[in-house]
Amino acid sequence: MPLNRRKFLKRSAATGAGVALAGAATAPAEAVSVELPVKAPKRYSLTVMGTTDLHGHVFNWDYFKDADYADTAGNAQGLARISTLVNQVRKEKGRANTLLLDAGDTIQGTPLTYYYAKVDPITAKGGPVHPMAQAMNAIGYDAVALGNHEFNYGIETLRKFEEQCHFPLLGANALDATTLRPAFPPYFIKKFRVKGAPPVKVAVLGLTNPGIAIWDKAYVQGKLTFPGLEEQAAKWVPKLRSMGADVVVVSAHSGSSGTSSYGDQLPYVENSAALVAQQVPGIDAILVGHAHVEIPELKVTNTATGKTVVLSEPLCYAERLTLFDIELVFSKGRWTVESVAASLRNSNTVADDPKITKLLEDEHATVVEYVNQVVGTATQTLTTVDARYKDAPIIDLITKVQEDVVKAAVAGTSYASLPVIAQASPFSRTSEIPAGEVTIRDLSSLYVYDNTLVAKVLTGAQVRAYLEYSAQYFVQTAAGATVDVEKLTNAGGRPDYNYDYVSGLSYDIDIAQAAGSRIKNLTFQGAALDDAQQFVLAVNNYRANGGGAFPHVASATEIWSESTEIRTRIAEWVTAKGVLDPADFASVDWKLTREGTPVF
Repeated sequence: MPLNRRKFLKRSAATGAGVALAGAATAPAEAVSVELPVKAPKRYSLTVMGTTDLHGHVFNWDYFKDADYADTAGNAQGLARISTLVNQVRKEKGRANTLLLDAGDTIQGTPLTYYYAKVDPITAKGGPVHPMAQAMNAIGYDAVALGNHEFNYGIETLRKFEEQCHFPLLGANALDATTLRPAFPPYFIKKFRVKGAPPVKVAVLGLTNPGIAIWDKAYVQGKLTFPGLEEQAAKWVPKLRSMGADVVVVSAHSGSSGTSSYGDQLPYVENSAALVAQQVPGIDAILVGHAHVEIPELKVTNTATGKTVVLSEPLCYAERLTLFDIELVFSKGRWTVESVAASLRNSNTVADDPKITKLLEDEHATVVEYVNQVVGTATQTLTTVDARYKDAPIIDLITKVQEDVVKAAVAGTSYASLPVIAQASPFSRTSEIPAGEVTIRDLSSLYVYDNTLVAKVLTGAQVRAYLEYSAQYFVQTAAGATVDVEKLTNAGGRPDYNYDYVSGLSYDIDIAQAAGSRIKNLTFQGAALDDAQQFVLAVNNYRANGGGAFPHVASATEIWSESTEIRTRIAEWVTAKGVLDPADFASVDWKLTREGTPVF
């Protein structure tokens, strides 16, 4: 009788032994089916780590305060901390089973990055290697998506930084304006070896923010174009899958809210990461950037496939590290993602990696010395503590500098006879210029962005509309109601940097009224504002190009612009004066009221 692998004769009940002898009288044999153990499928665990919006933070140091960084939440910052966390994860998971990504905004944001872009620029012949390139190379980043702030210092600086990095800068939707071909690598692919099975092929698609076309128009117009994230992901993800990608991760410098700060000025969504997950099949995980919010894990269902896409955004400034733990199984000749889970690790739980400290201690010391240079003397302390809701002299300093620079720039032109007014925002709630010696550090803390100055021509009617839009920043508060300054501002989630003072005018903001009807008693040189009067508005390039979606300014006639940062102009102004005296720049141009009664 032939032997079947899955069937065996039942032992004889009479003999209790083996197979019956030939010819012996036996009971009929009974066949029993027994399944052999099925070989378990091959499995693989991959961990993708991610940071975003590092903004030049290498150490847990506040250059504006000349001290260790500290906040009320106990957060810590800096790539030196991230390096320690990354080392821990690599030890836990095995370095060969990990990938390290970033979602952009790397080379702008601190005096450290400013110094190596402008003071000792990396673009100079024989110039230094950018500290962020040094740190990220040492930590071992695999790929980084382009952020919008990568373009703040111009394309030459960005290209030099790219050259210094040992990893690709990805931007599938950063296209050459002439050829419409990618100007940067669209994707990065890495294979992970698995014993006894084919390698796992991981593709990383990099996407940047369409708002670059507005915010850095001066640098990119006619050179680069930035289509929407959704359409470019829909183009590239199928290609990556056809190339054999088992896992597709997107590193997107775009928030998840589905909103845009620039209104309808672009046909593309600014914060579209969740829309990408929802609309484009074939994505497993998205590292989110740009919004500066903490999202440990967000699950989005793809409408075409019904599959879950996992998103995560680590807190900015290297305060958090995202971990995507991806489980794969090898079945029917291919690897399949079985599950994705996201979590965060906190930089405040570890110390700086001494390797990074040693690597960049000289650059750090150089910048500390630079920002502590004394450029003048202040007659009194100036602060932004209440600048959101009171006309503060420290903000008047910004508008005065801008007025003076623009007046000098248009002198001798056909616009010289027009009055110059200026806008400025209360960027920081903690900036202070102390009485006594004034340093570059003090002035830099007042103007934390690398904005430059532009001059635009607006009519009185357009200025009024501009002010009404700005006044939407305040929460409507009835006359007689208790005023809580902590709840008075940021209506609708509007950030402080999208509330503008405008100098050279006098006006009240009646917060008892509905948005759009709040500007009262608007005058110029003591008379009611003439809607037909023309003004030259000294405005930062972010606002001039449409940032914040303020009305009229983006489309207004531009008569002058420059590439020198406004913070540099402030330092030059103070240096030339020698003495910083509010009598030279302060004025009460606006106040909050409720039905005619001042709030403060």
